[in-house]
Amino acid sequence: MSASIAIQVLPEAPDDQELCRIVDEVIAYIAGSGLRYEVGPFETTIEGDSYDQLMDIVKQCQYVAVQAGAPKVSAYVKIVYRPEGDILTIDQKIGKYQHF
Repeated sequence: MSASIAIQVLPEAPDDQELCRIVDEVIAYIAGSGLRYEVGPFETTIEGDSYDQLMDIVKQCQYVAVQAGAPKVSAYVKIVYRPEGDILTIDQKIGKYQHF
């Protein structure tokens, strides 16, 4: 892995149920990317080998939220990028804390 992003999508919505519905559509879009991702209570982390692909996903997440009915969407994004070599993966960062 050479890049990782964490994105928190915050759509404007009239109530919590609608907010969750819109966020669920964004997460479904991310799941459809085929990349490794992990959903957390505040953000979703995605990792991949292409920085540009991850940035396209960040951009598309805004469009998905609006297409799902949000009149406005904000997002917080964290990015780790190493053009040469690997970065710590999701599993390396949190694998020891996963209890199934």
